[in-house]
Amino acid sequence: MTRHPLRLAILEAERMLAAAGVDSPRVDAELLAAHVLGVPRSRLALIPLVDPSVVDALHKLVVQRCHRVPLQHLTGSAHLYGVDLLVGPGVFTPRPETELLLDWSLSVVDTAPLVVDLCTGSGAIALAFAHHRPRATVHAVERDHTALSWARRNANARAAAGDTPIHLHAADVTEPGVLSDLDGQVDLVLCNPPYVPEGTPVPPEVADHDPHDAVFSGQDGLTVIRHVVTLAARLLRPGGHVAIEHDDTQGDAVPALLTTRKVLTDAKDHPDLTGRPRFTTARRA
Repeated sequence: MTRHPLRLAILEAERMLAAAGVDSPRVDAELLAAHVLGVPRSRLALIPLVDPSVVDALHKLVVQRCHRVPLQHLTGSAHLYGVDLLVGPGVFTPRPETELLLDWSLSVVDTAPLVVDLCTGSGAIALAFAHHRPRATVHAVERDHTALSWARRNANARAAAGDTPIHLHAADVTEPGVLSDLDGQVDLVLCNPPYVPEGTPVPPEVADHDPHDAVFSGQDGLTVIRHVVTLAARLLRPGGHVAIEHDDTQGDAVPALLTTRKVLTDAKDHPDLTGRPRFTTARRA
């Protein structure tokens, strides 16, 4: 059996992905090759030759990626802040920029906080927080049954790996009375809600594969965030904090929404690494 240079297979994958308009063709090609081989991306350089079956399997995945199936759907997982998460059809794929919100949130609480993650999706924020704060009590809320099933799978996997279990709730943040038993007790409310204004052009990976209701939220993108602000004001203890991720066009609107609640103060927007507005924080007076 003739073996093939892995380097050439990756170069061909990169060429195909670039021609299809994929933003990071080299990175995606290498990650797909690593997935097929079952090795970390950093070890690809140590594998000069591969069997034809590996080249064929890589090519099939690359063709799907060229059709803009998300990379994370092809590999079956996404990484966020030290935690690997199972993802696939029916659940929002976590984005790296959410790590900035986690950076901030871990810096403002003690070692054993009571935390609520709203619109949890795959459980990404809740599970990443619990991973880094083992003594925290973390509640996560999700209304969509498919997303909640992904969150349960991830929560079970993280608990099996030794992380502190989180508490999952099937609930809608827009309904009154959500987590009412925690009113006035929560140290930190976190949320990466749907926030894209309806009709906004988005990449095919988002338009065709992320759940619509996990991305879009009314004409101004703020429909769910308005409910999150109200809920945070009710849940937080005095001195507790809230952090809400948002669209880069909402750097003024979300702080303004937070300041409409008299019990919330110190509303501040935070940029991402490119300087664009990314998330807003506030504190309960």
